[in-house]
Amino acid sequence: MHAAAGNAQILTIAPELLGAMPCIDAARKVGMVVSMGHTDATYEQARAGIAHGIKHATHVYNAMRPFSHRDTGVIGAVLTSPEVSAELIADGIHVDEAAMRLLVQAKGPSGVVLISDGISATGMPDGKYMLGGIEVTVSGGVCRDSEGKLAGSTLTLDRALRNIVKLGSSLGDAVRMLTLNPATVLGIEFKKGALRVGADADIVLLDEDLQLTGVWTRGIALN
Repeated sequence: MHAAAGNAQILTIAPELLGAMPCIDAARKVGMVVSMGHTDATYEQARAGIAHGIKHATHVYNAMRPFSHRDTGVIGAVLTSPEVSAELIADGIHVDEAAMRLLVQAKGPSGVVLISDGISATGMPDGKYMLGGIEVTVSGGVCRDSEGKLAGSTLTLDRALRNIVKLGSSLGDAVRMLTLNPATVLGIEFKKGALRVGADADIVLLDEDLQLTGVWTRGIALN
């Protein structure tokens, strides 16, 4: 938090780790949003983190203790805690379609944040790329490390929009998951994520097939 010189807005933590609760408290004290992710937390450990101020969940389903009907774990806590918003990588690779539907139905259109988890390979051809300090291989647009594990994504958010609409969400709900919801998580919903007086004029124009046709950032067209 100190290394970020006050610029950090969100912290992802595994609530089962030793010292996690004091860290959550310290992050909340300086105004950061605390999220849980990359975690093997039990349901009870996740709920303890939520009681300390966790309000968000990173990459739900991925890098989390699996859900079981007798060991619901962190996923069970996310699905049943209305105060926790949930990220979803809606590329159809990281999360199965039925699991995506379950998350959207459980959290509602105001509780899901669609993200890309995109790495430097996004929009690039298949090949070798770096993710931090590790080399990943992109094949068919899917990123994997040397052990064959998923390592980031090449998803773009317009594709995420189309994917979630195909699963049955209305266009309005899907757009909210991409715009207003993430802005609300960060507390910047009056500047980002909505078309309103006083907000930044960040706009995308889509055609009837939800394909991108135009982009404006702060009112300036990008051609």
